[in-house]
Formats: sequence, C-alpha cells, structure tokens
Amino acid sequence: MRAAHVRTPSAADPVGALLVGDLAVPQTPPGWVQVDVRAGALNMHDLWTLRGVGTTGHDGPRVIGSDAAGVAAGREVIVYPVLPTARDGRTVPHATLLPDAGHGVLAERIVVPAAHLVAKPAGLSWAEAASLPTAWLTAYRMLFTRAAVGPGRTVLVQGAGGGVATAAISLAVAAGATVMVTSRSAAKRERALALGAAVALDVGARTPELADIVVETVGAATFDHSTRCTRAGGTIVVCGGTSGFTAELDLPRLFAREISVHGATMGTLDEFEALVGFVDTHRLRPVVDSVVDLADIRTQAARMLAGTAFGKLCVSLT
Repeated sequence: MRAAHVRTPSAADPVGALLVGDLAVPQTPPGWVQVDVRAGALNMHDLWTLRGVGTTGHDGPRVIGSDAAGVAAGREVIVYPVLPTARDGRTVPHATLLPDAGHGVLAERIVVPAAHLVAKPAGLSWAEAASLPTAWLTAYRMLFTRAAVGPGRTVLVQGAGGGVATAAISLAVAAGATVMVTSRSAAKRERALALGAAVALDVGARTPELADIVVETVGAATFDHSTRCTRAGGTIVVCGGTSGFTAELDLPRLFAREISVHGATMGTLDEFEALVGFVDTHRLRPVVDSVVDLADIRTQAARMLAGTAFGKLCVSLT
C-alpha cells in the first residue's frame, strides 16, 4: 500500500524527510478494523514528527497523519484520532495521537479501533470530512467545552488562516457568536469575512470591542494582544503556539479583569461525535485550501511550513 512516512527525521529539512512509498498493510488486532482511506489532511503535528520530535524509540518507517476519512466494511466513516479513547468530556492522561502510537493514517489502508469510526455526513466531500478530526475537534473543544460559546458572545480568533482558526470562525458563527479575527494577510482577512467574521483586523490592531472568548493558536506573537482584548471575566483558550511557546503575561490585567486562561488539546470521542453532528446539522463545510494526490504530499507540507495556506491542506488516496 502507498503511505506517507518518515524514516530519518530532519529538523533542518522536514519536508525532505517526508517519503511516499509502498509499505506492508498492518495487521488488524482484535477489536480493530481496516479502513480504506479516501482522503487525509496534514497538521502541524506532522511537521514536528518529520523534524524528529517525539519519534525516539521507533525503528523503521513511520506513517504520519492523524486525519482520515474512508470506507470500513462498506460504511463511509471519519476516524477519531486519539488513543486511548476518551469519553464523558474528560481527556485521558498520557493520551496520544494515532501516529505517535505507530498508527498513522496517511496510507491507502489503515487499522484503527472499531469504536473510533464516526459516520461521515453525506454532504461533505472526502477532503472536507478528513479535515474534521484534529483541527475542527480542537476548535470545538476550545469553544464549546472550555469557553461555552453561544449567542450574544463575542469571539476573537487570532491568526486567521490556520486549520484551527478557520474551524473556530465557522463553529462560532454557527453557534450565534459575533466573531473578530486577526491576520497579517489582507487576503486572509477577506476570506475570514467571507466565512462570517464580522471584523477582520491586522495582527495587534485595536478591536472595536473586547472579547468574551479569545481563540489563541499563535502564541508568543499575539498573547499580549489576546490579554488586552479580553473583557472582564472573559476567557482565553490556548491550543498551540506557532510563533513560539513562551509568552509574557500581563499579570495586573489578568487578575484585575479576572480573565481565565484555559489550555485545550484535541477532544473526547463524545465531543467528536457532537462535532460531526453539529457540522451536519448546520450544513458547515470545512475550508479546504487544496487537495493533491498522496504522491505530491511534499507540496502540502511545504505550504504548511511557509504558512501560506487558508484552511486544511489535504491529500487524496483514491
């Protein structure tokens, strides 16, 4: 089977470390099922894997990828990407993504726990469905579990264009919130407005009102701005730091306004099922930047590294 994988990670050249070639179809453990993958999507996590982060103790080729949609026993499905399975609103200590456990999904055929399959909404393309597991699930948990988004709330999304950010815009708008976004790119600001954002600003610009909820994926470059833009009693939810993982805190503003700061990572199987149902009910269409054949996956990795994409970078395996 064809698979995107890494043999020798490279911190200096992660795109060059990405290989596509034939690997053996994995064995199917008891309670697991085979999935014929139709489409997959890349995440920043895959670039970290290609750089060698978290790959110690793994010999031989390692299939990358957490996001996939395909066919299992005649059913069109989307794969929940976390091991072990988490439910009831709680994350599991030491939970990991499928590729980190040796079960990457950017391959023509994969094996996953049977409980990890969620029915694919008929209205989504394969690439759109494959966009949901990581970025959209993270955004869903940030907004609905950690921050209680809803009508009348104002949401600021930092760094419009990334997978989590575009998902957060669509989800917050569908939930009835007013959405503000930031981006250094005028083109990305225009696309965010087309998704339903009410306000699109350059990074660091003063917002017309303070936000109840700030979705923070950028990290060091925007965190002070996020704090300044949060209203009294508001919430900042952090799921990453593409610009750096160390940020200064304005403690007087934090405690004077009683701002809450929450971390978020991925989500439970219950949340994933709720997310897919929410997407189906509201007829949401995940933003797909582009789709290429698996053989051309390096072009997608390079676009992710350059930060030029708007929405998800997907691959086709049909």
